[in-house]
Amino acid sequence: MSPATATATAPAAAGASPEASGFLASGLGIALFSSAVFGLSGSFAKSLLETGWTPGAAVTARLTAAALILAIPAVLALRGRWSQLPSNWVTIVLFGLIGVAACQLFYFNAVARLSVGVALLLEYLAPVLIVLWLWVASRKRPRPLTIAGTLLSLGGLILVLDLTGSVKVDAVGVFWGLAAAVCLAMYFFITAKQNDTLPPIVLASGGLLVGAAVMWLTAATGLLPMAISTADTELGPWTTPWWVPLGGLVLLATVLAYVSGIVAARALGSKVASFISLTEVLFAVIWAWLLLGELPGPIQLLGGVLIVGGVLFVRLDELRGAKAGDQAKVNGPLDHANDVEPVP
Repeated sequence: MSPATATATAPAAAGASPEASGFLASGLGIALFSSAVFGLSGSFAKSLLETGWTPGAAVTARLTAAALILAIPAVLALRGRWSQLPSNWVTIVLFGLIGVAACQLFYFNAVARLSVGVALLLEYLAPVLIVLWLWVASRKRPRPLTIAGTLLSLGGLILVLDLTGSVKVDAVGVFWGLAAAVCLAMYFFITAKQNDTLPPIVLASGGLLVGAAVMWLTAATGLLPMAISTADTELGPWTTPWWVPLGGLVLLATVLAYVSGIVAARALGSKVASFISLTEVLFAVIWAWLLLGELPGPIQLLGGVLIVGGVLFVRLDELRGAKAGDQAKVNGPLDHANDVEPVP
């Protein structure tokens, strides 16, 4: 999902001065750039999967290389603040297990069986799942706008699945996509209860390192199939070596996406950045069309619009509730859930 924005610890930069306005405009551009490069992950991964790579191998390679690259700036960010690691180890481990390893593995499994756009839309149902769970757990009805957004997204899901149309959707792929959404929702609840004193780049690097370690350990036990291929890949009109999409997956869709997401979230604040991260769905569909020749059918595209629109309603209602002072009473976990989103 992710969106995806990384940890944001600074307030929004929407001041009244010309300097603040310019900074906001710059942050918007960086946020859109972050969504665009995040949206490349599905296309790069699928080009590898189609040549014989397993989802586990693709995720492991992505996490390992990205963790090593981000380790250098993470160490620099920790100078003089090494004591923050022991007090935040739970956050790092949970981020690595749920927000990185599990969520990416489930999403790549979905991409292997579904179009990139449909797989990502299923994962973006996470905010709706959170609303439904809070409704059941608290037995307190959400506000009307949240209910409307939830119903809109669920209606969009029906259209995306296109159960009666000519486009046949793989049931196993749908399961993996929904599993990624559940994983993302679980991670939102977990991070809502954690402190945010850890530098964002450290959380990103540490989470990627933990995720990579989990993937390697799982593969060593034989539970996770691991296979790679050195066959050429097809990206748009080009035939490229296997290391081209892998390099793009690591450098563009992970390292550069994370760093730009951190900059954008700090410039705009987590709320605004999380809204802009929804454009990742649009970018993912465009990249899949250009690089893989994939394009969801008209009914699925309409369903995607409804899902994104429903999530927008939920987040708008969340923002309104926060301004009214009742956010913590209704769906408090969502307030901090937007602060950290895993790599899709």
